Amino acid sequence: MSEKPVDNQGPLPPTGVYDAPETVHVTTLRVSCDGDMTHPRVWLQIPEERGWVECGYCDKRFVLAEGADGH
Repeated sequence: MSEKPVDNQGPLPPTGVYDAPETVHVTTLRVSCDGDMTHPRVWLQIPEERGWVECGYCDKRFVLAEGADGH
């Protein structure tokens, strides 16, 4: 899986003191990211139990939209 390891499970973890990553609300569990052409395109899988995933290259955060079925 191309997702970087995350220690926290459940709600979104704090983004830190510096620039917050871009957050994108999506309706599917499988998403692609190319960092607006700044890195190779990668496919990410959002774990249903967590509801979000971050790109390992650019830290863009993909959050499953409220009410989305994920398919």
